[in-house]
Amino acid sequence: MAEQFSVEQIAGKIYFIRSTKVMLDRDLAELYGVETRRLKEQVRRNIERFPDDFMFELTQEELKNWRSQFATSNQDVMGLRVKPFAFSEHGILMLSSVLKSERAIQVNIQIMRIFTKLRRALLDNEDFRRELDEFKQITEDRFQIVFETLDQLLVIESKPRKKIGFTVKEKIREYGKKR
Repeated sequence: MAEQFSVEQIAGKIYFIRSTKVMLDRDLAELYGVETRRLKEQVRRNIERFPDDFMFELTQEELKNWRSQFATSNQDVMGLRVKPFAFSEHGILMLSSVLKSERAIQVNIQIMRIFTKLRRALLDNEDFRRELDEFKQITEDRFQIVFETLDQLLVIESKPRKKIGFTVKEKIREYGKKR
């Protein structure tokens, strides 16, 4: 059984490039327990399985922009000497058939579950916003009544009231008169 990765470990390796959620070859190779060059080698041998919407190679400009997001002086340590491949969700799914290892299959299952969770969270968030907007429209009149009632209560509160009880100074004066 392959090592289990947390949602945070995998989700932290998902980037938004070319308006697509992708994972880079080096991160996938790390998760699969293979060398990045081996992963790329297998992809090149099976390139017909990876159309542009499954996998693309970052341009120099994209690589430069991606590098600038990290505050490190040694780019080679990050494994960024060459332009990485970026895999979409479908490309990641295709990798399990190309790598053919038990670990690749198990890791792919984890990654697909996380992509699904992220998609659900996004849809749930959109649904929540839509429901909130509908709720605001429905309840706008009701809240107006609440605000008017609160305004009336504030007017009542601002009217001068007859004092109840006494202050310490009044008590001292009263005590002094009795002596």
